[in-house]
Amino acid sequence: MNTPLFRDATPADVSRCYQIETSAYEGDEAATREKIAIRIDQYPQGFQILELDGEVIGFINGGCAHEVVMSDEAFKELIGHDSDAPNVVIMSVVLDPAHQGKGYASLMMRHFVQHMRGLGKRTIHLMCKDRHVELYARMGYRYVKPSDSDHGGMAWHEMVMEL
Repeated sequence: MNTPLFRDATPADVSRCYQIETSAYEGDEAATREKIAIRIDQYPQGFQILELDGEVIGFINGGCAHEVVMSDEAFKELIGHDSDAPNVVIMSVVLDPAHQGKGYASLMMRHFVQHMRGLGKRTIHLMCKDRHVELYARMGYRYVKPSDSDHGGMAWHEMVMEL
């Protein structure tokens, strides 16, 4: 296996990240190209890219808040984001479907946690579907509650990791 490379996203990554986002998420669940561009522009250190052999194959992105409200749709455009806030909210964990099932998503998550620890963050929050609750629990996230969000017309669950 070739060595994966992690790095902060740059504006040059917008098109490839949008392509991966729309190939991996269902319908309205995927972030728009504009939201991806905003996230990279406003908080590149919170938008971690995974490259393999020079190709972007996945990414995790998030924003930071003093008070986390997981169902806040405006936050997905980083409205209310504060880079200095101690709580990270993950918005996307996405891998090119051609590279799924090879352990890269878990590798990305471990890297992201270490990266956020290194930035002095205190918690990482995320929302996931039923089928991912156990996976995130194994990674060290604690179940919080069913989410008030109906993002993409789906049911979500809120989870948190203390760093």
